[in-house]
Amino acid sequence: MTSGPPAVADLAAAVDLLSGIRGVGTVRQALRAVLRGWGFTDADWLDAAALVAGELVSNAVRHAGGGRALLLRARGGHVWVSVVDGSSARPVRSSTEGADGGRGLLIVEALSVRWGSAGHPGGKRVWARLVPYPELRY
Repeated sequence: MTSGPPAVADLAAAVDLLSGIRGVGTVRQALRAVLRGWGFTDADWLDAAALVAGELVSNAVRHAGGGRALLLRARGGHVWVSVVDGSSARPVRSSTEGADGGRGLLIVEALSVRWGSAGHPGGKRVWARLVPYPELRY
């Protein structure tokens, strides 16, 4: 049996995306490293979390000129992933995919309990609350 994430702790981390961490692969690696350090070790769950983060960063690059920060927050087995960018334009989930993509928020929606956006100084924060960690599902 794995130890799993802390049951009560409120944890937070920020990864600066302006200091050279721009590639989606690097963002996914950073997210996995932080979450593993916090005790989230389930490989499938981490893959889904990394995919959500990658889609949020890709959307920030594509629609907002790039992301500024990847924010992670965990309380017990619940994790929120956010990307801050410099645009105030709120994201809109496409109901269909086009020739040039359009599936990003559909993927985020499928792998999250909920997602949304909020104002942030100088832009916005797009966030997703991931599905609960497997060991804590009832």
